[in-house]
Amino acid sequence: TLKLMKISEFQKHIEAIYFKKDSARGIEGTFMWFAEEVGELTRAIRRDDDRENLEEEFADVLAWLVTLASMKGIDLETVAQKKYAQGCPYCSAVPCACS
Repeated sequence: TLKLMKISEFQKHIEAIYFKKDSARGIEGTFMWFAEEVGELTRAIRRDDDRENLEEEFADVLAWLVTLASMKGIDLETVAQKKYAQGCPYCSAVPCACS
């Protein structure tokens, strides 16, 4: 079982499982799988009747997103903190005060 992880730890975990396979598929093919998972999440949100399936689809989208970031050499935890640590990147407020 997985312990509670930081984003960077989860990204490294997904890399250990899938990076070789996803890299062999290439960024375009991997992005197509990501897009398919986003579509599955869309359907799960629209149905909103199966919590377990909804949770699975959110997890799948996150895993495919971190795989894509890894393939492009992006540390998601670092870039998320850089962009959002001060609040909204446009107005700096928490919660956002943009109109």
